[in-house]
Amino acid sequence: MTQGHRITVEQGSRHVRVTQGGQVVAESERPLLLRETGFPVRYYLPPEDVRTDLLKPSDTHTYCPFKGTASYWSLPDAPDAVWAYPDPKPEVAEIKDHFCFYEVEEVPAA
Repeated sequence: MTQGHRITVEQGSRHVRVTQGGQVVAESERPLLLRETGFPVRYYLPPEDVRTDLLKPSDTHTYCPFKGTASYWSLPDAPDAVWAYPDPKPEVAEIKDHFCFYEVEEVPAA
């Protein structure tokens, strides 16, 4: 890590949901929370909790010196809305193949 830059990954216990166009795209009670200096908390969801049948692979890839190369997927009417790190840096190995979305809502406890 560079001076002043930190990334932590922790197991979350909050129920989270992702919707797009009124449809539930992902829902999980076991998200990973990635906290990175200068960025909002990101929820990385296990693939079993994501409607992968709705995801269309994108040609987009981005590189982060702290996490590695991200691959992207599009949802209907939402290009490059989802990303994952198929081969993340060792420091964030837990997020391997987990999906991340821009908009994730916490579901209130019943």
